[in-house]
Formats: sequence, structure tokens, C-alpha cells
Amino acid sequence: MNKTFIFDLDGTLLNTLGDLAASVNYALRTHGMPEHSVDAVRLMVGNGVRLLMERAVPNGAANEQFDRAFTTFREHYMHHSLDTTRPYDGIPEMLRELRHRGCRTAVVSNKFDAATKELCRHFFADTIEVAIGEHEAEGIRKKPAPDTVVEALRQLGVDRKQAVYVGDSDVDILTARNSGLPCISVLWGFRSRDFLLAHGATTFITQPAELLDENKFMRI
Repeated sequence: MNKTFIFDLDGTLLNTLGDLAASVNYALRTHGMPEHSVDAVRLMVGNGVRLLMERAVPNGAANEQFDRAFTTFREHYMHHSLDTTRPYDGIPEMLRELRHRGCRTAVVSNKFDAATKELCRHFFADTIEVAIGEHEAEGIRKKPAPDTVVEALRQLGVDRKQAVYVGDSDVDILTARNSGLPCISVLWGFRSRDFLLAHGATTFITQPAELLDENKFMRI
């Protein structure tokens, strides 16, 4: 096996939903807004934390309290992003085996850059080589633009010929397409198989160990 694996983070490597929902609801509660169920928050994530809060706050960015609620969310999440967040079962073992086989690994996320790097340092310090979050202020557009994938490949010092993209959402499918990479969609994340099929997914895995099947994935 000689491939580069570019991973999404939330819903792909880490189950971050509980901590995201807790921080969303803390911000909403703090500013006197109605809270959301965890399942409702599940459908709001994937496009970065600002859009997450635009979906969560009544009337979105037009709400006069939006900026304050967004700031409260960010501050709370940076202190509570590890409360319940954990790798999905089988993820650490899969990553270790990929690295053992000489594969290259990176994470690209729409989560803000500081949180992305902190989570990868905490959980995957020995197995994820490059971690890139949202930092559009530096001219790197967030997913589904290909910019973070291109930057990850640049930092790894590899080209895209042997690279694949692994994610759990419609945003990931578009990101892979825009980056010219094949996409593997995971079924343990934040979106259902039917949802992913409706958004163009073609290749699925139900458990992390399937990524180690060279016969299956050398063909995509």
C-alpha cells in the first residue's frame, strides 16, 4: 500500500457531536435563545462553526445577538472540546497500521484551526502528520473548496496521484471532487447512507479496518 489519506475530522475520526452540541446550547442558553437537541445539531455541522451557529441561532447572522453568541460558543468550545469527544472505535488502530505500512496521513477540517490542531495533537500525535483547520483570513478557503487539501498535500510533500479523501458528509464528497481525489464515505458519522447517496457518494465503509483492504481501495 502506497497511498496518502486525507481525512475529515468531525464525524470521521472523532465523535465530537456531544461537545459541539453542549457548546452550541451553552451559547444559546447564555443569550436567552432556545436550545436544540443533539440530533438537530448533528444536521447543522459540516460547514464550519460560524455556519453551525448561523443555523442554531434564530434568524442566524441577522440576529442582533449573533456575534455575542458566536463568541460565547468559541470560548466555551475551546475549553470543553475534550469533555466527551473520542475517536470512533477502531480509528487509532487503523491509523497506526496505515503509518506502519508507510502511508501518509493528514486531516483537513472546517473546524477552526486552533481546535483542529489541538484535537489532532491530543488524540493522533503519532499518526496524523498534518492537521489543517479553517483559516480563511490567510486566503485558504474552507471546504468544499480544495484549498485545505492542496495545502495538506503540499505540507506532506506528495502529489495527488496516490491520494484518497475520507469523510462522512456531502461537504466531504464535494471537497474530494473539487480536489480531484476519489472519496471514501464512512457510515459511522453524522450523515446517513441514503443522504450520502443522494449527494453523490459511491464508495462506502462501515468500519475503519476496511481502509486497510488494499484490494478494495487500490481500484478507486
